[in-house]
Amino acid sequence: MHVRKFAVVTLSVSLALSLSACGSGKDAPTKMITQVTDGVDGSITTYGNDLKVNSILLVAQPDGSAVLVGAIVNENPTEDTLLGINVGGVNATLSQPNIPLKQNVAIRFAGDSANASAVVPGLNAAPGTRVKVQLSFASAGELTLDAIVRERSGVYANVGA
Repeated sequence: MHVRKFAVVTLSVSLALSLSACGSGKDAPTKMITQVTDGVDGSITTYGNDLKVNSILLVAQPDGSAVLVGAIVNENPTEDTLLGINVGGVNATLSQPNIPLKQNVAIRFAGDSANASAVVPGLNAAPGTRVKVQLSFASAGELTLDAIVRERSGVYANVGA
């Protein structure tokens, strides 16, 4: 009888460890979580709005400023307007004071196909950290994202103020 109880307990413990990945040791998939470094997405789809914000991140500049990278698309037939961007409590300098958002016309910040720019002076955020990015729209309201700050290297080597 004791042998049977011991076998049941042993089998139960080994199944629990293997099914929960605790038995995987230092290579367990749940331990190998990495920070996403390719930008954050968000949307405003309430009250008839349909704005998509894609791949938002910041590229730190040598002078302490940061350049916004990403895109905004208004999928609503009614035009909206980007009124401003605030990053970590600092207002970004936009390429124009109000950026119109027409239906299905992407506003791209930075890169070869950029049609707008947003520079955050004096942000002084270290690469690898995250900062709050608040986008303000005339109709859709506000959207706050938690974006990563990237170093000006690799694919972001040419992103500059």
